[in-house]
Amino acid sequence: MKKLLGISLLGAALMAGGAQAADALRIGVDVPYEPMEYKTPDGELTGFDIELGNAICARIDRECEWVIQAWDGIIPGLMARKYDAIMSSMTINDERREKVLFSDTYITPPSAWFAPAKSTLSEASQETLEGKAIGVQRGTLQDNYVSDLYSKSSDVKRYTTADDLVLDMDAGRLDIAFLDFPVGKSTLIDGGNGNYKAVGEVVTEPKKYFGDGFGIAMRKRDKDLAEQINGALADLKSDGTYDTIHTKYFGEKK
Repeated sequence: MKKLLGISLLGAALMAGGAQAADALRIGVDVPYEPMEYKTPDGELTGFDIELGNAICARIDRECEWVIQAWDGIIPGLMARKYDAIMSSMTINDERREKVLFSDTYITPPSAWFAPAKSTLSEASQETLEGKAIGVQRGTLQDNYVSDLYSKSSDVKRYTTADDLVLDMDAGRLDIAFLDFPVGKSTLIDGGNGNYKAVGEVVTEPKKYFGDGFGIAMRKRDKDLAEQINGALADLKSDGTYDTIHTKYFGEKK
């Protein structure tokens, strides 16, 4: 009798555990990509996307379960059901819309060029970058832009992570890098001890490459989840929570 009771209790516990696990919203994220998503020195996952994602989960009464995934496999991971959504600085564009369902835009950062402070480059163009080594993160919109416009006359080097790119910048193996502006500012300008500078103006066009800002990606059939996430985003923006998180990572809006 005790054995049967134990089995029943174990079954109930497993069922409860399964229900609890089902309540978690698994979100794919590529790190590091500071200040959007990265780990603190003690290993804690943080950043703008992480804090905003946790706030969204709280609004829809679910717990965020963050799943680290390399960028070049992040959409295949979603399709393979390794996670339920992607919140990892993913630009909304027509090519990705063919594969995934996006939330409303939650931030629209520009892209920018970054070079060593001692570089003579003052602007980025096909002429000024001819023969130069350009660093980008593989599979990003910056990769697409640079590959299409500069690969015939420049040496385009692609990296799995932004950290790998920075290592080659530090070692002098790159002349310039093209990144999301917040990432380049955080990793190279703010964290570069004065060794780097932004080159030229920020880049936001053409839409073919730079899309409509960052969105949360889901499988196309998950329309109910998208509706919940969009509702949570709207609430966070209306009550000031979004602005508080934004200010923490990017300063006051201008």
